[in-house]
Amino acid sequence: MRILQLTSDWKWTGPAEPMLHALTGLRARGHEVDAAFPQTPPGHAGGLPERARERGVTPAFELAPGRGYRPLSDHGEVVRLRRFLRERRYDVVHATHARAQLLARFALGRRRTETRLVSGWTHGEPIPPRFWNRWLYGPSGCDGVAVLTERLALETRRLTGCPVGVVSGVVDTERFAPRPRRSELRESLGLKPDQRVIGLVARLQPHRRVELILESLARALRGTPDLRLLVVGRGTRARQVLDEPVRKLGLDHAVIRAGYLSGDEYLDVLAQLDALVYLVPGSDGSCRAALEAMAMGIPAIASRRGALPELLAETALFCDEEPGTLAAALRSVAVDPLTWRERSTAARQRALAHFTIASYAARCEALYTRLRSA
Repeated sequence: MRILQLTSDWKWTGPAEPMLHALTGLRARGHEVDAAFPQTPPGHAGGLPERARERGVTPAFELAPGRGYRPLSDHGEVVRLRRFLRERRYDVVHATHARAQLLARFALGRRRTETRLVSGWTHGEPIPPRFWNRWLYGPSGCDGVAVLTERLALETRRLTGCPVGVVSGVVDTERFAPRPRRSELRESLGLKPDQRVIGLVARLQPHRRVELILESLARALRGTPDLRLLVVGRGTRARQVLDEPVRKLGLDHAVIRAGYLSGDEYLDVLAQLDALVYLVPGSDGSCRAALEAMAMGIPAIASRRGALPELLAETALFCDEEPGTLAAALRSVAVDPLTWRERSTAARQRALAHFTIASYAARCEALYTRLRSA
């Protein structure tokens, strides 16, 4: 098949990496796959184009950046994209983000009899039942919808009547693999060998419920003083979300701030963790940080939000978003290490069984094939 992976967002947001993994995996399966995305605007760096170049991917078509579809200002983009699609004659266009889907929908026009348009719903919650969404994700707006879980597939079929495929999440299990803990790094972080470390990997925003995690940690420390919380991430509101609550609760000794990390440094810090706490998914409903930890054999303490129950399944300890319950879950990492070692093994096994690049590409391929033969 000839396939185009299309997104209208230049940022390195949650859905960007799965798109690149799909491209890599589908090429390995013998398909001809291109990518289309905007360039990073001047004054910015570290976006999708830079990450794509690192992997040897250059866009076959460059969209103009924009937020939301605007019929008048985007008319020229529709015309440009129409010319490109007529020339390339793709079998499938897989669009991520609503603007990309609309640009492709209007660019393809009647050619949808030859080219199937797939819309990616990358959130962990069901598509809101609004008239606009019924059109956008229904047969008038696309030929099929790619979702993360069986629950979402059921809800999407009920809402739209459109064919739906479960593509689930994806992680590079070769890069994210268990690795030895570097003792010098542990020492530089102020961690002692016998301390149990729980990680929080997230953009520091108010909706991520960091204050609840800190309040629960304060309770857990009363019985298990050797627990530590290692925070990996940044955010413009980090002082409000993290620093001030830590000071207010007297947790300076128990909370380690690693900041934003990338590359091997990120992997080495993750390797220090005994568990991950993950309550609120961000822009990527497939919960990339939780899958990366899973692939490294780091099990999660998780809420039941979005796709988390189906993605993490038996590898995680699920709990209510309430201080007492969460404190007990945090405490269990210290008092029941055998169970957490068993969860660690199960996490790695589940990542290898369900979330490799190869299995993700196979699920995408199955959806595309079904739509092509319909």
